Amino acid sequence: MLTGRDITVLGGGIAGLTAAIALARRGACVTVFEQAEAIGEVGAGLQISPNGAAVLCALGMGEALARLGQRAAAVSLRDFAAGREVVRLDLSGAAGPYYFVHRADLVGMLADAARAEGVKLRLLQRIASVRVGAGGASLTTAQGAVVNARLLIGADGLHSVVRGALNGADQPFFTGQVAWRALVPAAGDVAPEARVYMGPGRHLVCYPLRGGKLINLVAVQERENWADEGWHHPDDPANLRAAFAGFGAEVQALLARVEEVYLWGLFRHPVAPVWHRGAAAILGDAAHPTLPFLAQGANMALEDAWVLASTLAAHDSTEAALAAYQAARQERCARIVEAASRNARNYHLSFPPLRAAAHAALRLGGRLAPDRMLGRFAWLYGHDVTRAHP
Repeated sequence: MLTGRDITVLGGGIAGLTAAIALARRGACVTVFEQAEAIGEVGAGLQISPNGAAVLCALGMGEALARLGQRAAAVSLRDFAAGREVVRLDLSGAAGPYYFVHRADLVGMLADAARAEGVKLRLLQRIASVRVGAGGASLTTAQGAVVNARLLIGADGLHSVVRGALNGADQPFFTGQVAWRALVPAAGDVAPEARVYMGPGRHLVCYPLRGGKLINLVAVQERENWADEGWHHPDDPANLRAAFAGFGAEVQALLARVEEVYLWGLFRHPVAPVWHRGAAAILGDAAHPTLPFLAQGANMALEDAWVLASTLAAHDSTEAALAAYQAARQERCARIVEAASRNARNYHLSFPPLRAAAHAALRLGGRLAPDRMLGRFAWLYGHDVTRAHP
């Protein structure tokens, strides 16, 4: 049970804040340690699909999400050169609402909800190392201070120190792909849909944010020379424009408005084999980093947070609770990670006859059985952890 239980969450992003809210709503006394000087996120968009929205609604944030997010009508896969639609995934028949959200808006909403639940947010807490034992965990800050935690939840992202304490050193590898991200002002009305322009060895995704005032861009290119991992590496917009010079007029109009862009290398991290030991557990990117080709990173974090809080509340034994949490989540998350990796290959077909045949098959399938296109994602969007783990 969680009533009155002291829990420390390491990381004040989407995973950490959602876990803190879910735990606090079940009676826990939660403290979040965040290394930044303020709770916030860099400017970028993300997609909250029905499986993620279900968690936010169950935590009482459905109206706030609808207010902050842009309700999505469709995902449109398009040819890179002409910009013609290949197939359309109509989201009106999805299991629930699908939103495009500015990451900073989502994190702000979660931070407000966490404070309202009595969660303590401790900023400027950079953790250098973690030691985990059966009775608790100890955290050593960059300044050398030691903090003891009776139960530690690691939501500290790609380079998680808690994951390292549980699993040892990670072995990511470069996928041969890099990604740029940018926000540009919208020019006129923007359809409430995600457009994916598929080209040889590259693709570009765009969708509206903040009521159509902004457009979020993510552009991915296959190449041999790699870039550092992480979202905070600025690049020259001219490099992005050069990489996508062969794309059609709609894409060129978007790229012409890019004034600030960030580049990062895409690395494949293995799903952690160990998600818990003693008095510590991991969730979100700390447990299962994923490539961005299925837009599920934030949604998996939301699902993790709910299931972790639910299993901790349902078991008297911490070990049994954390074991149930990993058992409930590991297979699904591994499936999502693999599906995201396959999507990149499907978008980047380089041999023209193969690309033409694949696009023709998609067009035919979309015309003859449009519901089947959405049905392929029923396992993903239709999964509601709030019902499976009340």
